[in-house]
Amino acid sequence: MKLEQKTIDQFQKEVDTYIGQFKEGYFSPLALTARLTEELGELAREINHYYGEKKKKPTELEKTVEEELGDLLFVVICMANSLHINLGQALETVLDKFQTRDKDRWTKKTDEGKENL
Repeated sequence: MKLEQKTIDQFQKEVDTYIGQFKEGYFSPLALTARLTEELGELAREINHYYGEKKKKPTELEKTVEEELGDLLFVVICMANSLHINLGQALETVLDKFQTRDKDRWTKKTDEGKENL
């Protein structure tokens, strides 16, 4: 059974509905930045455990890189929502920047071997 893929807009609305049920609402941008830093640290720790030299202790709980990326994404969505930023539009802007400013920065797979001709 294939799950329906949600759009970024749908995720932003879902997070907003979740946060909207609490009187406290969204944390301040400063607090959300601290949360982003915390979640990024947890992601880095998991990456180090799975792909680096520092393996988990037998007493440490199993977490996954996927779970930590999800936590990070949740906080990013909270930050965007609290600042009234449409992440889809923000991503479109960034992709356009990379496709124009950096279009010749990297060797494209279709260009491999052409340098020797």
